[in-house]
Amino acid sequence: MGWLQRLFGAEAPASAPEVSLDAAATGGEAIPPERVGLNGEYDQSGLAKRVALAFDQDPSLEDINTLWVAQTGATVVLKGKVPSQEILDQVVAIANGVSGAEGVVTDEVAIE
Repeated sequence: MGWLQRLFGAEAPASAPEVSLDAAATGGEAIPPERVGLNGEYDQSGLAKRVALAFDQDPSLEDINTLWVAQTGATVVLKGKVPSQEILDQVVAIANGVSGAEGVVTDEVAIE
């Protein structure tokens, strides 16, 4: 089971999500980048879901059953445990690279 399935019970979309600030593309209202869902729709947890999808798409990163992804606004919040500092650095780098992410908080992550 991958990150997206484990954390949100969702399957990956057929195509990559688009983060668009174009109001015309969203029916007249611009969606904040951190609220764009997997299919371009408004989603309160859009950023966290897109981070989980990015984790799934990185072949060198296996699903770590003790790490969770959430968000507070445009900040990605990681919670739980990881096996090493290297893995933590890797997930932070991936999360920071997701469109709409303005930072990553790891205060609640322990290294096993």
